Amino acid sequence: MSSRPAPLIPPRVRAALVRVPFLVHVVRFVRRVLIARDRNLLITLTVLALVIGFLAAEVSHEWFSPSLLILVTLVGGLQLRLRSLVKLLVGVGVALGYIAVNLGVGRIGLGLGVTILFTSVLAVLMARTRGKLGVQGLRGDAMLLELRDRLKSQGELPPLPKDWGAKVVLKQAGGSSFGGDFLVSMRDGDTVEIALVDVSGKGVDAGTRALLLSGTFGGLLGSVDDFLPACNAYLHRQRADEGFVTAVHLRLDLATGDYTITSAGHPPVVKFDAGTGNWQVASAKGVVLGVVPDLHCEPDSGTLRKGDALLLFTDGLIEQPGRDIDAGLDRLLGEAERLLPSGFRDGARALVNAMVSGHNDDCALVLIWRP
Repeated sequence: MSSRPAPLIPPRVRAALVRVPFLVHVVRFVRRVLIARDRNLLITLTVLALVIGFLAAEVSHEWFSPSLLILVTLVGGLQLRLRSLVKLLVGVGVALGYIAVNLGVGRIGLGLGVTILFTSVLAVLMARTRGKLGVQGLRGDAMLLELRDRLKSQGELPPLPKDWGAKVVLKQAGGSSFGGDFLVSMRDGDTVEIALVDVSGKGVDAGTRALLLSGTFGGLLGSVDDFLPACNAYLHRQRADEGFVTAVHLRLDLATGDYTITSAGHPPVVKFDAGTGNWQVASAKGVVLGVVPDLHCEPDSGTLRKGDALLLFTDGLIEQPGRDIDAGLDRLLGEAERLLPSGFRDGARALVNAMVSGHNDDCALVLIWRP
């Protein structure tokens, strides 16, 4: 009776080899996770810094320059927590000390030493900021950019029919991407609602509150009949005193041209009457948002006919230090009479540039017209 030869590869080994592709993927995944961890990255960067110091002192100062330690420090500042970064900086200091002992302090140089010191301080500041945010790497910047993009998308007016035109100009102080002026809008059938809001302050300082309020006001717009009173109730419930908020709300019927304007401490809306060729100031009035528990607005209404236009703006467009706001409004109307008759779409940007030249403040302008 013949016996079968023993298999060359044991069954357990053969079964394991069948699952090799799966194991390879698992190992790669685990490796990526481990490398991403703070502790493993700290070990990697510290070893790299020590290796650079050793090679610079023992092999070649030119091929392995101590300036490579600047890159190691920057990576640590972007990715490590503050406690781990301090340990990395100790490793960098050890590497620099080893180079100085073996090659002399002159090999490092005063310029390189100051640069590494400055980079270390910058890395510590970045790590502290990320620690407060509770994010790692560049995720905090990515979140801020996403919020900026959302605020920008909310500031775009919805598509209008061909027999209507609109232009929005937002200009933030100092050329920043964030500011205290923002716009929310929506369209439901033939009804368009626009709210232009001005948060106290300017530039990035007011941008964070504007980001928060834009989401709240955007949710209220079109969901409630009394938009500004609803916004006022929300702000009045907030306990923190974060400054004032002004706003103007426009509800426009695209079929008939009928509109209603309500204002809460905001600069007045002005209307261009094609029949007379003059700009008229709307009478809508109201108290600044969040001051009183019950907001009572005095609305203004009318109808936009062919050639008419409505101009909404924030006080940054007409307010200048040392000048009365009424003088700024008169100047705005004068510039509008000069620039806008040549074309509303092209004249809006020119109007903003003409008004804000010489001072630095957030400003916004919304121009809607009926050709």
